Amino acid sequence: MQMPQKSTVFVDLSAATMAACGAPYGLISNAAIAVIDGLIDWVGPVADLPESYNSLPKASLGGRLVTPGLIDCHTHIVHGGDRAVEFEMRLNGATYEEVARAGGGIASTVKATRAASEAQLLADALLRVDVLIAEGVTAIEVKSGYGLDTDTELRMLRVARAIMDNRPLIVKTTFLGAHATPSEYAGRADAYIDEVCIPTLRAAHTEGLVDAVDGFCEGIAFQPSQIARVFDVARELGLPVKLHAEQLSNLGGAKLAAQYGALSADHIEYLDQDGVIALANAGTTAVILPGAFYTLRETQAPPIDVLRKHGVPMALATDINPGSSPLNSLLLTLNMGCTLFRMTPEEALRGVTQNAARALGLTDMGTIAAGMRADLAVWDIKHPAELAYRIGFNPLHSRIFSGGIS
Repeated sequence: MQMPQKSTVFVDLSAATMAACGAPYGLISNAAIAVIDGLIDWVGPVADLPESYNSLPKASLGGRLVTPGLIDCHTHIVHGGDRAVEFEMRLNGATYEEVARAGGGIASTVKATRAASEAQLLADALLRVDVLIAEGVTAIEVKSGYGLDTDTELRMLRVARAIMDNRPLIVKTTFLGAHATPSEYAGRADAYIDEVCIPTLRAAHTEGLVDAVDGFCEGIAFQPSQIARVFDVARELGLPVKLHAEQLSNLGGAKLAAQYGALSADHIEYLDQDGVIALANAGTTAVILPGAFYTLRETQAPPIDVLRKHGVPMALATDINPGSSPLNSLLLTLNMGCTLFRMTPEEALRGVTQNAARALGLTDMGTIAAGMRADLAVWDIKHPAELAYRIGFNPLHSRIFSGGIS
């Protein structure tokens, strides 16, 4: 669903542009934002507003703070069922790996997702999407990976595409066929990659359903050599890659991602310095996912200080999924990134704007600057640090999508 594009000059606001302008948060007080045909045409102090914009209608934002629209760059928002019982199992002592090896975990969601119709998957996904929209989110990534057969993987990707037809939201789709080995291929992971995963990727690409390709590089999932075969096909098809890497152990997934020039390496709790340097050299974004860390009660935190030292861009995301991160709040994710991992509020906000856009390969959003989409969030707060500071509080006043208030 695309909102009508607008031409307006927004005034009476402060703008946390997240652009590199010297001030923290790229903050401009007493700012104006000129929008033409859904794109930002000018931003700066209202006193410097060029006369050429005088003919455009003005819209006062009542002195509120404006940020780029938030971006959730790692979600599994399309899925069937839930895993509340497994949540209880883990609280009673079972590890994530033990649950997975007992047939739970991803396998249980695969069963529920395969049984769900396209209409049901979409209806359930929209409930989750609406919560994000209500927090100022204007773009999300949606992964497949709970089908693990051709029909269901394609169904999930079609549902992800359909979200944009039903809500004012940008959706980027990611093929995650290499998420787990389905039960019918137990003990035959290589056969699954060759007979199901790669042919399904080709089919999804032919149907125009894929923006990027992901994999789960972990002992309970796939080895680097298996992921590399999928990434080789992605490269052949001209698709960028990203990777679930170093979440539970260090198999060298981040280095593999860097070798393929990946958009992002996600989770990375067990990432070492060599892996950080590889990401830095490749220009790959590190996506930090505190929801899974929190839910699984992990103790190995991602190496935030080392990432900072080597200048690796850090994004934050909910990782919305039914098992390891049933977290449906990007605002809470900001607080968790700061509280659990000692990110600064500015790093956290940049992680769901500028760097989240980078993690998705989006070059027209994530900052408030000329030429960017006029996708903005308007907040009833005075300082951007409040977005990470408060817990369970949503100060969103309104969203602006394609220049129109929604």
